[in-house]
Amino acid sequence: MTQLTGDSVAELFAGAVTLAKAGEKVAPRGMATHEVLDVHMRLTQPRARLLHAPPARILNPAFAVAETVWHLSGSDDPWIFDYNARLRRYADDGVLRGAYGPRMRKWAGTVDQLHRVVDLLKEDADSRRALVQLYDPALDSAGHKDVPCTLGFAFHLRAGRLHMTTTMRGQDVWIGMPYDLFFYTVLHELVAGWLGADLGDFHHHVGSLHIYDNHLDAAEQLTSLAASEIMSDLTTPWDGFDQLLQHVQDGEPTGHPSWDEMAETMRSYRLWKTDMCEEAWRQADAVGGPLGRALKSWYSELERRAGSWSTASAAAGAR
Repeated sequence: MTQLTGDSVAELFAGAVTLAKAGEKVAPRGMATHEVLDVHMRLTQPRARLLHAPPARILNPAFAVAETVWHLSGSDDPWIFDYNARLRRYADDGVLRGAYGPRMRKWAGTVDQLHRVVDLLKEDADSRRALVQLYDPALDSAGHKDVPCTLGFAFHLRAGRLHMTTTMRGQDVWIGMPYDLFFYTVLHELVAGWLGADLGDFHHHVGSLHIYDNHLDAAEQLTSLAASEIMSDLTTPWDGFDQLLQHVQDGEPTGHPSWDEMAETMRSYRLWKTDMCEEAWRQADAVGGPLGRALKSWYSELERRAGSWSTASAAAGAR
């Protein structure tokens, strides 16, 4: 087993990219990849969750927030495509069959595994049964396009601190890892808050940590990274949690400053997508903090890409 430890997602990301680049060459489904098997990562500050690594890797923080809300609300609704249209390629009949939300909040249509985790640990703080299962052989051997990369979560409450472990069958370090860790650590923080516990370490086990060969050139541009900033507190009561998520999705005030930032981030990006770019920029300024800075970096990157495309189109037209 290979082990990496970091105080922030930036530190883990840099280490994981370096590790994956040196991995063995494999080609699952014909896609050239470098891979390292059996990797364990430990994040000591789970709220240092938002990667900011320009110019090599620039995230869309609105998608990070939207995907988190989508998962936590138990949804597989197609509104997530508004934040990442590329996900449509994995959909069957317009639905991502491997969506985590319904499995976490409505397993077999009835079981809220997240609520059960909280109840279990309130009943028995030393329990080893506080689990969320995501991979379902009955569903995931059926041949649909979207098969969960995440197998499940485990929570351990020890000495007043909640530790969380994620187990993944595989993870694409360059594209998927930064967004995955954002969601996982929000979940970790929320469960700790519902239990009145301090936030412990986040553990991340990956069966196949990999990077696709078409991302290697971009990864070469990754140099020293500043530590990810500690994000503001997201803890909130369980009662009313689903309503809070709906307010965030709708871009409405929640009464919770940190969740309001999440709502404003999603709202800003919706403005951008409807060509209200100036208003989107103003909204990003209002968000502030790590999310606001990341959102402005993303908009700058989108403008750069649009300019490159326009230049290339003009050159092609001149030939």
